[in-house]
Amino acid sequence: MVVAAPASGQGKTTVSVGLMAALTARGLTVAPGKVGPDYIDPGYHALATGRPGRNLDPWLVGAERVPGLLVHAARTPTVADLSVVEGVMGLFDGRNGTDGESSTAHVARLLGAPVVLVVDTGHASGTVAATVHGLRTFDPRVQVAGVVLNRTGSPGHATEVTRWVERLGLPVLGALPRDAAISAPSRHLGLVPAAERADAAAALERLAERTARHVDLDAVLDVARSAPPLDAEPWSPEAGSVAGRGGRRPVVAVAGGRAFTFRYAETEELLRAAGCDVVTLDPAVDRSLPAGVAGLYLGGGFPEVHAAALSTNTCLLAELRDALAAGLPTVAECAGLLYLAESVDGHPFAGVVPAAAAMAPRLTLGYARARTATDSVLGPAGTTATGHEFHRTVTDPASGAQSSSPRAGAAWTSERGPSGFALDPAGTGRATVHAAYLHTHWAGHPHLARSFTQAVAEHDRAGLADRVLARRPSPAPTGVAEAGVAEASAPAVPAADDDPDLMHHGDRETAPDLVDLAVNVRLPEPPAWLAEVVAGTTRQLAAYPDPAPARAALARRHGVAEDMVLPTAGAAEAFTLLARAGLGARALVVHPQFTEPEAAVRRAGLDVERHLLGPSEGFRLDPQAVGPADLVLVGNPTNPTGVLHPAQTLRDLHARTGGVLVVDEAFLDEVVDGERESLIAPSMPGVLVLRSLTKTWGLAGLRAGYVVGNRALVARLAAQQPPWSVSTPALAATVATAASSALAEAGRLALELEPWRRHLDAGLRALGVEVVPSEAPFLLARVGRGVREALRARGYAVRRGDTFPGLDATWARIAVRDPLTIDGLLRELRAVLADRPVTPARDVPEED
Repeated sequence: MVVAAPASGQGKTTVSVGLMAALTARGLTVAPGKVGPDYIDPGYHALATGRPGRNLDPWLVGAERVPGLLVHAARTPTVADLSVVEGVMGLFDGRNGTDGESSTAHVARLLGAPVVLVVDTGHASGTVAATVHGLRTFDPRVQVAGVVLNRTGSPGHATEVTRWVERLGLPVLGALPRDAAISAPSRHLGLVPAAERADAAAALERLAERTARHVDLDAVLDVARSAPPLDAEPWSPEAGSVAGRGGRRPVVAVAGGRAFTFRYAETEELLRAAGCDVVTLDPAVDRSLPAGVAGLYLGGGFPEVHAAALSTNTCLLAELRDALAAGLPTVAECAGLLYLAESVDGHPFAGVVPAAAAMAPRLTLGYARARTATDSVLGPAGTTATGHEFHRTVTDPASGAQSSSPRAGAAWTSERGPSGFALDPAGTGRATVHAAYLHTHWAGHPHLARSFTQAVAEHDRAGLADRVLARRPSPAPTGVAEAGVAEASAPAVPAADDDPDLMHHGDRETAPDLVDLAVNVRLPEPPAWLAEVVAGTTRQLAAYPDPAPARAALARRHGVAEDMVLPTAGAAEAFTLLARAGLGARALVVHPQFTEPEAAVRRAGLDVERHLLGPSEGFRLDPQAVGPADLVLVGNPTNPTGVLHPAQTLRDLHARTGGVLVVDEAFLDEVVDGERESLIAPSMPGVLVLRSLTKTWGLAGLRAGYVVGNRALVARLAAQQPPWSVSTPALAATVATAASSALAEAGRLALELEPWRRHLDAGLRALGVEVVPSEAPFLLARVGRGVREALRARGYAVRRGDTFPGLDATWARIAVRDPLTIDGLLRELRAVLADRPVTPARDVPEED
C-alpha cells in the first residue's frame, strides 16, 4: 500500500514510519519504500523495519523499473509480509511541466497499490471530507482505500471528522492526536537523519506504541491485502566479473557515518554484484583509508553541519589527498563534493576540488537530465543520466569550467549549463575524480556502475591500490615537556599558580580555529523565535527598562510571590550583589565548583573557607562534614563535576551550617526533570537560588538571569543593584523563556542532550578515561597531564581543570555536543593516548 497526503506537512512520514514500526513490532516483516529521491525518510524506514529503505522514483530509475524494484525490496534480504510505500508531497504533485510524472499517484498506478490518505485535521472537520472526496475522484485509476486522521484536537473532534469521512463510504483507519514528543527535529534540508539522532530508537518505540493504540492495524492489513497481484520480475543488480590484482575483489570505500547518510541501497548492491568488496568509511572517525582501497564513493549528507569533526581529521584528509593524486577512482555527490573542496564555511577540507563552499540563502532543489562533460570514471564524454539536486550550499567557482586549474573541467552539462568538477590529478587522460551536486540512482543507470567498477579494477590491477600511503599524523605539537604540550593555533593560556586562577573561564580556552568543547552554552545562537523577541525590543530602547513584567513572569513560572524574584544581568551580577549585601563575614564555598562566586565574595572582603569534595566520594556532598558559616555557596548541578545533589541534601546542609544558603542552579534547566531537586518554593527562609538564561538559550552576550528566594534577602540584594542594570532586551527574553511553550522546548532540549551525554561518557570510558557521572551538559574527565594541550593542538578545546579548587591538571571539563562532534573528539583523544602513555594522578591535592 502507498501512504499519501493532500500536501507536504500533513504527517506522511510520521504515519508511514509509525505503521512500519507498529506492524514490525507485531511480528510482521515490512518492506519499506519511498516515492521520490529523498534520502532522509528511508533512514527512518530502515530503523523502523530493520530492512534497507528503498526509493521508487520513475524519473531517476525509469517508470518500467519501479515495479521490479518494489519486488526486489519485498524479497531482499528475506520475503516480506507487506510493503508500505511513503509518498512525496501531495498525492498528485509530480515533476513540473508534466501530468504528474513521478508523483505519488504515478507510482501507485505503476504498482496497482491501494492508497491510504493521511490528512491533517488541525483546523477543519467537514472540510476534511471534501478534501478526501476530491482526491478520491480526481483520477479513477488511483484507488483511495482508507484514511488516517492526523493531529486531531480531541476525541470529540476525531469523532466528528470520522463521521464526515465515513459518509463517503471510506473507512477511517485511525485518528492520531497531537503529540510533539514523537516529531523529528528538522533543519535546512528537512528532517534530521535518523543516524544523527541518538534518541531515534526511543522516539520510534513511542511512535510504534502510539500508532498501535490509535490506528486499527488489522484494517490497515486489509487495505494492503486488497492490492492486486503485481506481475513484475524483481530488479537485480547486474552480475559482473571485474577483478583486481591477482584476481582478488577490489575494495571500494563508501562514505558513511553520521555526516554521510545519503546513498541508495542499490548502489552498494551494484558494486558487490560487479565483483567489488564494499567497506564503509566514516570520514569523521576513521583516521585512514581502508587497506588496499581501489575506489571511493562519497555520497550525500551534511558535512556543512559536521564540518568541525570532519575538518579536524587531518590524518585522513592528508591520506585522501595522496590517494586521489595517485588516480584513485572517485565519485563524489553533493556532500562528497563539499568534502573534497578546499573549505566549507571556512572549515578546511580535502582541497582536491579547486573551489570553496558556503551556505547560501536559498535552497537548490529539482530534477535534471545531464550528460558527462568529459571522459571520466563514469563513462566517456556524453554519457547520459537523470538525477536530482538538493542542497543549500554553493561552490566558488560553480564548476570546473570556470576553474583556473589546468586539470579541472565540468563534471556534467545540462539545460542549466556546466556543473561540478571532473579532475585528472594523476594525468591518466580521463577524469578519475567526478564531483558534483547532482545525485544519480545507479539502479536506473547501471552503465555508470559498470564504468566505475571497471575503473576500480584497472586501478587495482595497476598495483596503485597496494602502495602504502603516508600515514600523516596531525601537526606535531612543539615544546613537549613533562608538564604537557605547548599550546598551538590559539593564544596561550597561562598556567595556574599555587592558588587557582578564579577568574579563568571556558571562553579563554576557545579560538576561532578550535572546536569548542570548553564553553557550556548549549546553542550556538538563540532559537529564531527568541531572537525575534530580542530584536523586537529595539523600538523600546529609548525608554528605561521596566523589570516588573519579568518579575511577574518569573513568579508565575515558579509559583512564588513577585517580591521573591529579582531579575539580574546574568548570574555574575547576582554573585556581586550577594557579596555586597552584607549577609555575613565568613563564607563557605563547596568546591570544586564555578569560581565566580568565590571571586566575588573575596573582592567584597569576606573571609572564605573551602569545603573540598573529591573523586573518592564521587564529588558528592555530606552535610555532616561541613561546619557553620554565615554564607554557603554551592552549585546544583555542580560545575564542573555535573553532580546533581538531592534537594534534601541541600536542606540538610542549610540546617547544618545555619547561615544563608545560596544555590547556583544555572544548569538545572538542562537536567531532565531537574526541577525535582530545586530549592525554589513558595517559602524559602534563609535560601537564595540563582538561575541563568545563558546555558539553555544561547544568550551569553545578553546577560540575563535572576534570583529567587526569601523576600527579605531578595530585598537586600535589590538594594545593592544599580538602577536599570538589566536591559530591555534581556527582560524581554526573560519573559519569553518563562512561558509554558519555552519550558516545554527546554524540556525537549534536555531530553535530546541525555543520549548525547551517554555517548560521550561511554566513549571516554572505552578509552580508559575516568569519568564523573553527570546530569549536566558537560562531563568532568581525568584525561591525564598534557592531554588537554595535545587536544588543543589537534583542533579541540576542552576546559582545563586545574583552575577549579580541588582539581589538578589531569582533569578536564568537556561540554556535551552532538554525537558526530563527540566522535571527532574521541578520535583525536584516542590518537593522543596512543601516541604517549598517560598516567593520571590518583590523588586530589588538599587545600591548606
